[in-house]
Amino acid sequence: MIREQETGQKTADVCRRHGSSEATFYKYKAKYGGMDISYAKRLKALEDENARLKKLLADQMLDNAMLRDIASKNGKARRTARSHCPTDARA
Repeated sequence: MIREQETGQKTADVCRRHGSSEATFYKYKAKYGGMDISYAKRLKALEDENARLKKLLADQMLDNAMLRDIASKNGKARRTARSHCPTDARA
């Protein structure tokens, strides 16, 4: 799209043909303008990989939080059970 516009075509015509708004076009131009296609593809691939890794990290952090919560509840249940047990010398 950017190259088409740079060849002299009107921005509105290029956007209409590609089904996007002019605001989107200018956002892309600010981000990818002046880049070769290979660099733009590499940037997009890195952004996708970064998003995937962030999602994996968030999932791992949630799993860890749930395990910590379960472990703390399990420890409290054991202490409570021991304190009510008449045969336990530590109670």
